[in-house]
Amino acid sequence: QDKGTKMTEFWLISAPGEKTCQQTWEKLHAATTKHNNLSTNSKFNIPDLKVGTLDVLVGLSDELAKLDAFVESVVKKVAQYMADVLEDSKDKVQENLLANGGKDGFEKDVLQKWQAKLEFSFSSLDTVPFLFIFKGVNQIDNDLKARASAYNNLKGNLQNLERKNAGSLLTRSLADIVKKEDFVLDSEYLVTLLVIVPKVNYNDWVKQYETLAEMVVPRSSNVLFEDQDSYLCNVTLFRKAVDDFKHKAREYKFLVRDFQYNEEEMKADKEEMNRLSTDKKKQFGPLVRWLKVNFSEAFIAWIHVKALRVFVESVLRYGLPVNFQAMLLQPNKKTMKKLREVLYDLYKHLDSSAAAIIDATMDIPGLNLSQQEYYPYVYYKIDCNLLEFK
Repeated sequence: QDKGTKMTEFWLISAPGEKTCQQTWEKLHAATTKHNNLSTNSKFNIPDLKVGTLDVLVGLSDELAKLDAFVESVVKKVAQYMADVLEDSKDKVQENLLANGGKDGFEKDVLQKWQAKLEFSFSSLDTVPFLFIFKGVNQIDNDLKARASAYNNLKGNLQNLERKNAGSLLTRSLADIVKKEDFVLDSEYLVTLLVIVPKVNYNDWVKQYETLAEMVVPRSSNVLFEDQDSYLCNVTLFRKAVDDFKHKAREYKFLVRDFQYNEEEMKADKEEMNRLSTDKKKQFGPLVRWLKVNFSEAFIAWIHVKALRVFVESVLRYGLPVNFQAMLLQPNKKTMKKLREVLYDLYKHLDSSAAAIIDATMDIPGLNLSQQEYYPYVYYKIDCNLLEFK
């Protein structure tokens, strides 16, 4: 599938049945394929539902609009979190979310998700279980919050530890740099300090360190490690000279780091890092699987809500008896404007007010139905471009 021309956006539209609904479908298909395939089209058959009163339909229309916005927000949250979890493999997000690894393309996926049954069937609009859809998707939303919070916590703790082991010598942990033999340990009188010496001042250090205070052990300093700007040096002196030494060192821009050599602590830090890293790896697989499954569930619910909106809107616009054909169009990127024009020409007769609209995309006061662009045919967009970073 050519990514350049195919959109991950679908238009779910409906038009009244002509002599038959099949004719409506053929007419649309001919009109859009006549001009270099403006879109890929499929029938989107919605079962005939028993319709209640007009008031009920208007009420349902509002409820469905709210439900649509909520379910879409959860679908996008799950997709976005999948991107966060996959970190460096963000390009694998779409294939992880699509049925069949996306091999069949989005259009097949949307149709499959429509044909996938939500766990109910209903024959009348009065029995459409909004609460059922809402509860199911709300559960996914709540579970996502809990799982994301636990995983992010783990990830955050690991990142903090990793940060401690990186960065400049002034701030980073020194535990993985120094060795036991760099220190004089268990001495009543002597102590080894670790000093950060800027590279530009290193010659001064070599000349001065033995005389910065009394009782510095001669030739006790070595370079243990270096980063871009500084050397890490050790120096051994008598305990009682430490304050004096620190004070003097500061004047020469030598910084004594607070550090106690403690093997137990250093071991505990290392173990903590390994534990967090192992935990993160352990949780990664099940979390990705959970996201896949629940993305699919939420997406199925979303497509069902769109289908119900098309049904209700079509009955409100085209009247009874129920007689319309719903169709799924996947526009080609380069010819979207042309596709709009073709659809407008095809269906402008449906709407007396449409005759006054020269350009179907113009904003007309009073026709702005709940921020949805107005067209003479029933139209809902399914935006499957779920990731902001795309």
